[in-house]
Amino acid sequence: MQHKIDLEKLGPQGEIMAHAIEACVHCGFCLPACPTYQVLGEEMDSPRGRIFLMKEVLEGNLSMEEAQPYLDKCLGCQGCVTACPSGVPYGELITTYRGWSEPQRHRSPFQKLFRMGIQETLPYPTRFRAAAALGQLGKPVKPLLPPLLQAPLELLPAALPRLEPLPELVPAEGERRARVAFLAGCAQQVLQPNFNHATLRVLARNGVEVVIPKGQGCCGALAMHTGERARALHFARTNLSAFAGEYDAILTNAAGCGSGLKEYPLLFHGEPEQAQAHQLAAKVKDVSVFLVELGLKAVPPLERPLKVAYHDACHLAHAQQVRAEPRQLLKSIPGLELVEIPEGELCCGSAGTYNLEQPEIAAALGERKARHILATGAELVVTGNIGCFTQIQTHLRKLGREIPVLHTLELLDRAYTQSPILPGR
Repeated sequence: MQHKIDLEKLGPQGEIMAHAIEACVHCGFCLPACPTYQVLGEEMDSPRGRIFLMKEVLEGNLSMEEAQPYLDKCLGCQGCVTACPSGVPYGELITTYRGWSEPQRHRSPFQKLFRMGIQETLPYPTRFRAAAALGQLGKPVKPLLPPLLQAPLELLPAALPRLEPLPELVPAEGERRARVAFLAGCAQQVLQPNFNHATLRVLARNGVEVVIPKGQGCCGALAMHTGERARALHFARTNLSAFAGEYDAILTNAAGCGSGLKEYPLLFHGEPEQAQAHQLAAKVKDVSVFLVELGLKAVPPLERPLKVAYHDACHLAHAQQVRAEPRQLLKSIPGLELVEIPEGELCCGSAGTYNLEQPEIAAALGERKARHILATGAELVVTGNIGCFTQIQTHLRKLGREIPVLHTLELLDRAYTQSPILPGR
């Protein structure tokens, strides 16, 4: 696709967008891979439709506000990247476009306040915990609230787990096989703190010394993917400093966070810290990848056979191309039967803040995912991302089928310690 984008006017970010736009040949392979196209059936709600819209805006043929409703509906799941035969870097395009367009667009005072509330709470565990506690008090009046305010309340657990601060260092058990740094994440420290503690226990058992740098903060993915580029750069600069030590790897146990760290070279394109960003990104690994590469210590057999469905988080499967490793970890548990979820490649509808900003589409995708999980007959669902966990748990509950949902490392931790995996068993 040829373009007439003024690169001199747009600067380094324009180069990224122009390159992605040029790569698209409008073949249509992305259509069945796009969740919003599957739900809405509109060409402009598909990746190739959105690429055309972005091209027209950047060339000055279409106003930003005309294109925005369709672009706002994009989950950023990158399912289209996996399906694309031309290698269009759609994830880079939509992220960069949002960073360029957001400072220029018009939003209502309510929209601005709502988005500010998200940006000022979710990346900060202490603030988020306070906001979540307040949200639980508001559940009785949920029907009286506008849909945009109902969505966050639906996603909150019945009760917040007890706060469990993380240590700064977790020593390896036995011979030290590796030394890593660990990104703690934001929302999961509040909603599911055991994700981190289970991960640390499994790493220690496998001879890994884990450093949790005290100065770290949010990875910046939430800000980056919603167009708040300046805010994302602030978070990223904090982490460039915090993770500057010598480590065998920088580990994450959240698909969105890992993808966010790996996107630092894109975020810092044209910035003075670009070389540092590349160095950090090169060390980042999902914990499942790291453990497979390291070689997992033997896991005791389960007390009885267990049928488990694994859900691919989009920012693992599509953004990081990590599919085999989590499955390999699960298959290492004797007695576990792994089943695949129909349409497993389609997003569950969580996608960062998407289920807060686009609740109707997110709910349709969440219910679709939950029904496909139920069709597998699985006794347990496993995933590697806090957003997916919350979305799946919410929609299974809404269907009246509260199948337990665990993080991959939580299941591995329970198998190692021979703790009960299912409630009451």
